[in-house]
Amino acid sequence: MSFEHLSFARHWRLSEATIYQLGQCEVLVNILARMPLSPKLKEHLKQVALVKGAQATTAIEGNTLTEEEIGKIVAGEHLAASKAYQEQEVKNIIEAMNKIKNDVFAPVSPKLISPELLQRYHSMLGENLPEPFNAVPGQFAQSQRVVAGYRCPPPGQAKHQVEGLVTQLCQWLQTEFRFASGKQIFRDGILQAIVTHVYIEWIHPFDDGNGRTGRLVEFYLMLRGGVADICCHILSNHYNTTRPEYYAHLRECQNERDLTAFISYAIIGFLDGLNEVWQAVVDELLLRAWREHVYDKFAEMKWSRPVLKRRRQLLLEMPLFVSYDIDDIPFLSPEIAREYARLSRSTVRRDIRDLIAEELLSVHQGTGKIAANIGILRAQYPDARQG
Repeated sequence: MSFEHLSFARHWRLSEATIYQLGQCEVLVNILARMPLSPKLKEHLKQVALVKGAQATTAIEGNTLTEEEIGKIVAGEHLAASKAYQEQEVKNIIEAMNKIKNDVFAPVSPKLISPELLQRYHSMLGENLPEPFNAVPGQFAQSQRVVAGYRCPPPGQAKHQVEGLVTQLCQWLQTEFRFASGKQIFRDGILQAIVTHVYIEWIHPFDDGNGRTGRLVEFYLMLRGGVADICCHILSNHYNTTRPEYYAHLRECQNERDLTAFISYAIIGFLDGLNEVWQAVVDELLLRAWREHVYDKFAEMKWSRPVLKRRRQLLLEMPLFVSYDIDDIPFLSPEIAREYARLSRSTVRRDIRDLIAEELLSVHQGTGKIAANIGILRAQYPDARQG
């Protein structure tokens, strides 16, 4: 087999749409990198990224642990003995991701992609894994494998054997994507992450764990390229949640010897994922603005102190994006329920009526449901058409 798809050349084209999407990705990455998040939200987003990244990286290889179970592993808990292998598999990925982050943010310059780096990442993901992990951690393939009908390159050091191909790949990455020369731009870094992942899948340098190794390298390259750690799970998550499309694109780009379609597919998923993270940040900023608005409004109120305190607590504990029947509002939280338990139904309705009059609550015209009046904040959004 000639492995002509392993051309180590720029065998892709970027359409105008993909270039535009890459520009949008860069804008979002730069904004998110500079966004002053609360410690609570930052930690939450980091945990979400770690859990989703570990789940996506292992699930695509057959690990069936849920995000909830992986969250327990991240928190230091152990799962049932029957899930010990899957737990270890996930723990290895989590520890590897944390080590990679430490590498990138260490004072020394980030490392180039090299055969030794690939072996190190493979060693980390295979640590303490018994069968069915079918490889020696950190050791290149000792046999030629056939995966889903694809005959992988054979082991050995010749040009068209595994170790020779890995060496060619690492040399090509250094020249093609300009990191070593200090001229790498954002677009280059994202493309390098995507292309390197595909090439590792094609070369299949290890007897097992190639997909996980490729996704760890992708994670590393995105971090190295300036993508915030809360966003570096996005591509792995995209591949996992669109698994049939992922495999179809891998087969297509191999058969066509052209990565154009795969890159387009990956960038679309990356942009969608960045927008999801951005929406979480916007929701946090809206919550901050809402709390500030509530405190400002109540500073002007002439209500008695008990009334003021009760109504303000109701507003602060009401989720911003949920509507309620009026009879459900006294049960928003245990604290609110205790407060209203000793008050009459008419008091509840009076509180709600007064808060509507102050434009702090709103009523849905069709359903009559009550919600926090965040529309009054959204009305203040800058509108480019006005200025």
